[in-house]
Amino acid sequence: MNASLDLTPNTIDRIRHDLVGLKMPRALEALDQIVRRLEHGEISALEAIDTLLSEELTLRENSRIKIALRMGRLTTIKTLAGFDFSFQPSLDRDRILTLAQLGFIARCEVIHLLGPPGTGKSHLATALGVEAVKAGRSVYFCTLAELIATLARAEREGRLQERIRFYCRPALLVVDEIGYLPVVQGGGNLFFQLVNARYERGAMILTSNRGFAEWGEVFGDPVVATALLDRLLHHAVVVQIEGSSYRLREHAELMPEHVRSKAIIAPPSLQPMPRPRGRPPKNGYPSATP
Repeated sequence: MNASLDLTPNTIDRIRHDLVGLKMPRALEALDQIVRRLEHGEISALEAIDTLLSEELTLRENSRIKIALRMGRLTTIKTLAGFDFSFQPSLDRDRILTLAQLGFIARCEVIHLLGPPGTGKSHLATALGVEAVKAGRSVYFCTLAELIATLARAEREGRLQERIRFYCRPALLVVDEIGYLPVVQGGGNLFFQLVNARYERGAMILTSNRGFAEWGEVFGDPVVATALLDRLLHHAVVVQIEGSSYRLREHAELMPEHVRSKAIIAPPSLQPMPRPRGRPPKNGYPSATP
């Protein structure tokens, strides 16, 4: 057996040398154990090769995922397996699992996750982002406040188009917390330029605690909000979550009744905002005034 396989010290040394040259550290680490199993007849020669390559591939894939998660700013890892669907019975579990198949990315669709604070919107958005990274798709995660602040700074420095191109590169852009913080003046215009640049070219996931009819208030301009929704609802999937805050589940009985009653917020209105009349502006985005 050993002779036919030529498992001599010189052969093993050559294999080690080749693995070093090929930069296969995990395969090199697993080599001795695989050789012992081969010598004892526990595995065949083909199984030994398969195991050796699988060990290296697993290491490289884990490294790729780790780097991609860090580059995509998905530092707090959330998974669908870790989501408590039983706590949010209004949520269709099968629908979320269908989204996790990532067909919406290929179709350049926009996923809207709407609901009161603490109902799992950010968890689901992050989990779908993690699934996309595992599948080899590029992802970038940020809050709306961070996004607009970055675009505003780039505009002041004369690098706005460069920054918009940066946000257009990922196959999936996740924008969290729409409606949580006030948008600075002109921020709606900046966000519109990005949305317009990604329109039908890249998928997005947006989370918000505000209904679409409130976006005029969120962005400080109903014209800008209408232009945003015109693009963001064209190829869209709307997931509405109704329920109480998961974060407050263990302390709800300790909260005063008048505060507890506010923990459940009425579901956001999905009524579309009226479309502005007249032709679209020549510069490609609406002005701050009608």
